[in-house]
Amino acid sequence: MASDRRVHVTLECSQCKRRNYISEKNRQNNRERIELKKYCRWCRGHTAHRETR
Repeated sequence: MASDRRVHVTLECSQCKRRNYISEKNRQNNRERIELKKYCRWCRGHTAHRETR
């Protein structure tokens, strides 16, 4: 099914370890964990946010 390909993932700040964002990814194209630079309001800056399990 097409909905099985896209899954919701939670993104966690790599510095303060807070879970700030929820995003989607295509499981067929991206098998490993994604890492994006996003704004963290607790760190007050752009930091790397990594996918959690």
